[in-house]
Amino acid sequence: MAVDFKLIGKRIQEKRKNLNKTQEDLAEYLDVSVGYVSNMERGTTKISLTTLANISDFLRCDVSDLVSKVSTNGSSYLNEELSTLINLLTNKEKNTLLSLLQAYVNQSARH
Repeated sequence: MAVDFKLIGKRIQEKRKNLNKTQEDLAEYLDVSVGYVSNMERGTTKISLTTLANISDFLRCDVSDLVSKVSTNGSSYLNEELSTLINLLTNKEKNTLLSLLQAYVNQSARH
């Protein structure tokens, strides 16, 4: 089985953006150049397991989230992404989101 570095890079980029982090932030954390991060996210650079572990620490996720074959359209992926974003919110923001989501579900059920 070949390693899909483009898919891994895409997942790194998506998770990084969801955390409102820049390539510069990730490069600084990894002590590498921004160009390296760019190449990594485009899948043109092969990432070592050690680097991947450091990236997962930065992105607050498991290495398996970056390398598994789970489709980005699957429910487990969506649940994980939602969970990641929700964890960035304050309790007040979570309550607001909950109210909005409940209203949305109730409105959708009527149609």
